[in-house]
Amino acid sequence: MAIRRLPEGLINRIAAGEVVERPASVVKELVENALDAEARRVAIRIEAGGRALVMVEDDGRGMTADDLALAVERHATSKLPDGDLTAIGTLGFRGEALPSIGAVARLTVTSRTRGGAGAAITVDGARKDGPRPAAAAPGTRVEVRELFHATPARLKFLKAERTEVERVRETVERLALAHPHVAFSLEVDGRAAMRLDAEAADLFEARRARVGAVLGRAFIESAVPVDAEREGVRLAGHAGLPTYHRRTTEQQHLVVNGRPVRDRLLLGALRGAYRDLLAHDRHPAVALFLTLPADAVDVNVHPAKVEVRFRDPALVRALIVTGVRAALDRTGHRAATTPAATFHQVARSYGMPVVGPAARAALAEAQAPYATGNLAMDLARPSARLQPPADTTAVDHPLGAARAQLHGTYIVAQTADGLVLVDQHAAHERLVHERIKRQRAGQGVARQPLLIPEVVELTPPEVERLAARAAELADLGLVVEPFGLGAVLVREVPAALGAADAAGLVRDLAEDLASLGDAVALEDALDRVCATMACHGSVRAGRALSAAEMDALLREMEATPHSGQCGHGRPTYIELKLADIEKLFGRR
Repeated sequence: MAIRRLPEGLINRIAAGEVVERPASVVKELVENALDAEARRVAIRIEAGGRALVMVEDDGRGMTADDLALAVERHATSKLPDGDLTAIGTLGFRGEALPSIGAVARLTVTSRTRGGAGAAITVDGARKDGPRPAAAAPGTRVEVRELFHATPARLKFLKAERTEVERVRETVERLALAHPHVAFSLEVDGRAAMRLDAEAADLFEARRARVGAVLGRAFIESAVPVDAEREGVRLAGHAGLPTYHRRTTEQQHLVVNGRPVRDRLLLGALRGAYRDLLAHDRHPAVALFLTLPADAVDVNVHPAKVEVRFRDPALVRALIVTGVRAALDRTGHRAATTPAATFHQVARSYGMPVVGPAARAALAEAQAPYATGNLAMDLARPSARLQPPADTTAVDHPLGAARAQLHGTYIVAQTADGLVLVDQHAAHERLVHERIKRQRAGQGVARQPLLIPEVVELTPPEVERLAARAAELADLGLVVEPFGLGAVLVREVPAALGAADAAGLVRDLAEDLASLGDAVALEDALDRVCATMACHGSVRAGRALSAAEMDALLREMEATPHSGQCGHGRPTYIELKLADIEKLFGRR
């Protein structure tokens, strides 16, 4: 078959397939154009999930009639004044969005510069009409109607209307986070779905306010500020505490030079920053802003511009890992809190009674027959152990003074203005984990030789895996060697583990190494090994503790970074302020 040139309309529809995947793609391209035009207000309106209408209106610089005529031509743009593709300083630059949209929908662009006359142009299936005079406010209004009417086959790939609306909302939120000094509004089928006022504070405070407006107050209360810089690259924003984790990565907002991205390098660096603080199937919530010279990042690597390439990827990755980790380290033992409102919600979801003012009288009447009972005797049953205070001044410490142990698992501590409930196993597991990490980074992990080496029976593949990692395990204080075809000999264990079950530890490590495989980086593998060791060396649930032991655990938690969460990202303690308790019982 002879080679021939494709028709212009078909070329545009092919280009549209790269740029316009769904209504959210249209919104993204049009809002980016508005931001590049220095808009301070962007209004988005959609109907029928974006199929019937997508309209974006801004108060930016606007365009003249001559500009409009060129704006709907392919490869025409105002965003590359010197033609340098190595230093892109705008969000859009390809010059394909408007002609691509016009190739698959009915497109109308109305615009006016300040002090100039308004003009409009229409593109329908690549057929142009205009420009022509039109009444318009300063700025630009783009209307996209009957999306994909020119390519009906694309319609069947769109999701349900509700899903498309949610994708549009996510797109607007990500752009709004990146540009806090711009006001955004979203209207869906005539109803207001989002309204974000322009933040007037300095950049850090403006970002914080916008992040709170988009991700919610709970995120801000459970996040720490991040601010780090290295060799002209700046990282700022907020990182959620490990206990504020999520099932998906939807709450991971990464912005590079004002551009929201979903870049694999950045996401991988984020996982590295939270390594050994979260379970492998949980994800942190963050809003991070990376600023670097335009010539240090290539944004021309993806049609939708959601991925970027860095001139020095190692520098960027190191900055994210160390910057986020340093911010988390500064939090000490802090964990995400459970405010009274959230506690109410959880209680109701499990059918627990939450006492309000109207129910107090009925509750008092129901409790009347038991009013003369001895509460202290009830609490002294095997499920609860009351302890005399070991230190009467301990209530002034952040985690307070131990007052009781419940079910051999939970420590109840009294603080100056509330109470703390501690999971003793999870807390001690984190303490042992951090102790091993400190020793490993310092003079090496202290070992404890076994008086009688222990033989642990395993399968031949498990023996091979442990033997292959024997040197790394020795660095962590665990000395093992093959003992025949189906066993290993344990000679030494980390001293921090105390009287740990060596056989159980080795079997768990063999399973961990099998699940990790050879493809996992050594550092990640060693972190998993450390976590498994810490689990075996921690105070087990069900073990009775004295008041002195419980207080010692609380004091060590206060002095240990990341002690507010175990290695799976679960909280090791929950604090309730007195005001929260009073709200739970309807006293406030």
